[in-house]
Amino acid sequence: MALGVPESHRDLLGADVGVFATLDDGGLPQLTVVWFLLEDDEVRLSFNSKRAKTHNLRARQECSLAIVDLANPYRYLELRGRARVEPDDDYAFAARIGAKYDADLRKYDPPDATRVVVTLEAEKVYAVDESG
Repeated sequence: MALGVPESHRDLLGADVGVFATLDDGGLPQLTVVWFLLEDDEVRLSFNSKRAKTHNLRARQECSLAIVDLANPYRYLELRGRARVEPDDDYAFAARIGAKYDADLRKYDPPDATRVVVTLEAEKVYAVDESG
């Protein structure tokens, strides 16, 4: 079981998108639909250094990723925890996640931005299925 995710919800770790939450400077939630990759039994994301979520994570590590089953929206997975933020100046991880989405992440970045790898260190896992 990756990250303590039960087998019943493990398939959601291969989903296309999730909703990533951080806390802004005022303590309010900031949500963004994001790409992510399960790698080495960890959920990792790639953000550019100019994004609000990158700023938020550098100030406060608390975060959450919710992944909804698009075929059954009453079934979802939420991972809550803290983020480990590491540089990805050579775009090595950005290239791996870009391969999943057939995208070159460099095209999304302003000229003065760099990339970071965000690893979600889950402390709580909620696997929910309310479809009856």
